[in-house]
Amino acid sequence: MDFKEAEKLASKYRKEIEYHNKKYYDEDSPEIDDYEYDMLVKKLEDLENKFPKLISKKSPTQHVGGTASVKFSPVEHKIKMESLHDSFSLDEIEAFDKRVQGSISAPTYVVEPKIDGLSVSIEYKNGKLVRASTRGDGQVGEDVTENILTIKSLPKKINTDVPFLEVRGEVYMSKENFLKLTKIQEAEGGKTFKNPRNAAAGSLRQKDSSVAASRNLDIFIFNIQQIEGKKLKSHSESLDYLKAIGLPVVPFYTVCKNVDEVIKEINRIGEIKLGLPFQTDGAVVKIDLFEHRKILGSTTKFPRWAEAFKYPPEEKSTKLLNIEINVGRTGILTPTGVLEPVFISGSTVRRVVLHNKDFIREKDIRIGDKLVIRKAGEIIPEVVKVDSHEKNSTPFEFPEKCPSCGSNIVQIDDEVALRCVNIDCPAQLRRNLIHFVSKGAMDIEGLGETLINSMVENQMINSAVDIYKLKKEDILSMERMGEKSSENLISAIEKSKSRGLDKFLFALGIRHVGQKAAKLLAQKFKTIDNIINSKNEEISLLDGIGQIIADSVSSYFSVPANLELIEKFKSCGIKMDFESNIKDRKFENKTFVLTGALSGYTRGEATEIIESLGGKVTSSVSKNTSYVLCGEDPGSKLEKANKLNVKVISEDEFLKMI
Repeated sequence: MDFKEAEKLASKYRKEIEYHNKKYYDEDSPEIDDYEYDMLVKKLEDLENKFPKLISKKSPTQHVGGTASVKFSPVEHKIKMESLHDSFSLDEIEAFDKRVQGSISAPTYVVEPKIDGLSVSIEYKNGKLVRASTRGDGQVGEDVTENILTIKSLPKKINTDVPFLEVRGEVYMSKENFLKLTKIQEAEGGKTFKNPRNAAAGSLRQKDSSVAASRNLDIFIFNIQQIEGKKLKSHSESLDYLKAIGLPVVPFYTVCKNVDEVIKEINRIGEIKLGLPFQTDGAVVKIDLFEHRKILGSTTKFPRWAEAFKYPPEEKSTKLLNIEINVGRTGILTPTGVLEPVFISGSTVRRVVLHNKDFIREKDIRIGDKLVIRKAGEIIPEVVKVDSHEKNSTPFEFPEKCPSCGSNIVQIDDEVALRCVNIDCPAQLRRNLIHFVSKGAMDIEGLGETLINSMVENQMINSAVDIYKLKKEDILSMERMGEKSSENLISAIEKSKSRGLDKFLFALGIRHVGQKAAKLLAQKFKTIDNIINSKNEEISLLDGIGQIIADSVSSYFSVPANLELIEKFKSCGIKMDFESNIKDRKFENKTFVLTGALSGYTRGEATEIIESLGGKVTSSVSKNTSYVLCGEDPGSKLEKANKLNVKVISEDEFLKMI
């Protein structure tokens, strides 16, 4: 290959890598697997090593992939948050050791598991957490303090006398919580995260901190960026110190005297990684002594004193026996491949999600084919490619009718997904019922998933309306339902009739209409009939709604079967008008922002009090904010309030005001 050919190929690789950097780091929505991305970068690195004139500062091999989002305040890192250079073989680890020994003699190493999450900086002043930020491009990140404060395992105060400490850590989502989240997303018919890393990154970079709080994120601290008032000689000493002051450091780390011990530990982590509760895609090898790190220094992107070893993903070939169609709560048809059982990454895989018709068409998947399977993030089975078309394999055709109810299948707007829009579709029924009775909706205490499934199986309820036709004797006939529990359930059902228009709208499960949108609609239109008779344009102009929600609401109430359902609910005595809970208008035209931990109320309770007095609660501080209600361990919102001269009030002051 001559230089011109290499230049053309390098340009192609750079464009591909930058595109995937944007999808991975900025949008938390990767289109290719980590291993495919790593191999793409390695191709460019090999090309640049062969032709050094191709190397430039703009090359993705010379800078960190992410950028800081405009959604958050920028944070400039005083100590650059560098990336790590990757190795994919033990020979490369030995080559790393030789490079190190060319500059220093008798190096000692620390080997740690490489946590697959989102890298963050955490700053403590006089032991108090004051700011947290993402890596971004390594020099400028995003202020995510409010979201970091929702992580329960990270102390807001630490037992130390140092005036300033900045540590680096990895925010992650445990495998268990990731599986719980994907089940909820699948049940809602929404897009699922590909792996725990993207789930953690997508959750941490939410503007609304309550979303991050609901995702049960966790963190491991693995480095000291800056420290004042204390001298430490080595990385292992610093980890011991961080652990002693109460920070959640990496779960294990091993000091190694030579490269043989390093390789032994890499192999050990490779053997146990599938059993760890968090996702790890490799091991990190670091020089232990800080004086040796200074000698080695860094490139424009990587420290020369550390190397990441990436384990190759396990892939196996198996036969696709059949394709089944599952219908979700929102009517989305999801194809699932039934496989000849195959053991991959610690467990037997029998089924794999095939996503949609475009996915099947693009990969040319046919029933009877041999497919290459692996686990995304070593958790969720996925199809890599078709290994071979077998002699009797047959192309799969999506049904034109819903396999559950026989209704026509539609493709809405530019969506890839196919849907059944029949509200009475049995496959959607159970999931719709579970949503209908949930706490944020009609809140029917005692009517859980197990009881709903049992009632559906016994044909006691065929729609949510049937819940309001249940009698005490019906419930008594159910297994494990006694006199008292039956009475309590009947009472809870009766009580739910007065939940109000906003809760009822949310309970209906109208696509894109969450609790906030339901409340905005209820406040604006006051009655269900007003919403039904409103024009699309009128709904879309409502602040906080927009065209997508307006289209969904208009579409829902244009279906005759849905209008009949509303009439049936009315006949059961369900309240379908909105009564404001505003007691007086003490806080009318006043906007509040909450920060820190409140001792007298939950945030939800404080919000309800403010709204009941005519006020409004928002998630970010601006010049239009009237008050910032400040609890214990406030985050960046307090700093911003002080900069904008927004009045900050304590809980005692708030109590006097109300």
